[in-house]
Amino acid sequence: MTVENAIRIMAGAMVLVSLALGLWVNTWWFALAAFVGINLIQSAFTGFCPAEMIFRKLGLPDRK
Repeated sequence: MTVENAIRIMAGAMVLVSLALGLWVNTWWFALAAFVGINLIQSAFTGFCPAEMIFRKLGLPDRK
């Protein structure tokens, strides 16, 4: 698994979890989905992604 794949899996999982929590627990959990989306957009423009740094420190390789 590469860093890029791990980021996509983590972002998708966070959105799905926040949507489920927003439906079943409290609507404020939808803010987590918004935060994930905003972070994905800013990382596309700036190239800065905190999750990318974490996954690299965990030893995941970059795309081949």
